[in-house]
Amino acid sequence: MKRSEPARVYQRLRQKFGGYSRPVDRVLAEGESVPYGNNRDPGTFAHAVELLTDSMGWNANIAQAELVEHWADIVGDDVAAHTSPTGCSDAVLEVHCDSSAWATQLRLMRSDLVAALSEKFPEAGIQEISVKAPGAPSWKHGRRSVPGRGPRDTYG
Repeated sequence: MKRSEPARVYQRLRQKFGGYSRPVDRVLAEGESVPYGNNRDPGTFAHAVELLTDSMGWNANIAQAELVEHWADIVGDDVAAHTSPTGCSDAVLEVHCDSSAWATQLRLMRSDLVAALSEKFPEAGIQEISVKAPGAPSWKHGRRSVPGRGPRDTYG
């Protein structure tokens, strides 16, 4: 009878590293546990991923990605057809619009959108929405930029 590949690998590893041997009974230190004892059941993969995301501080980034994915559910299909969230940084969600009319409409909806976002995605930490209209280049880079016309003041 021919063995399967996993069975052959198992047998090879068992020969190389030895078989199962019963552990020697010893006195346990305080807080130490024994194999197959109480509270030693393996957890679920979902729980392990949750612990990882908590410890690495990824919850806000994951919530922001879910927010972008579910944008149409939040604003509705009509608005979602003309707007798209492009990113989140410093608790600000940046949204690009197809036209200046849609940008104006979204600016009017801003407070309601922030309230809906904080209710549905509290871990995203969105406190403000920045609406960008098409064809409007931003000369402002960062929150601490110098006020004024910038390079446009020499155009004529």
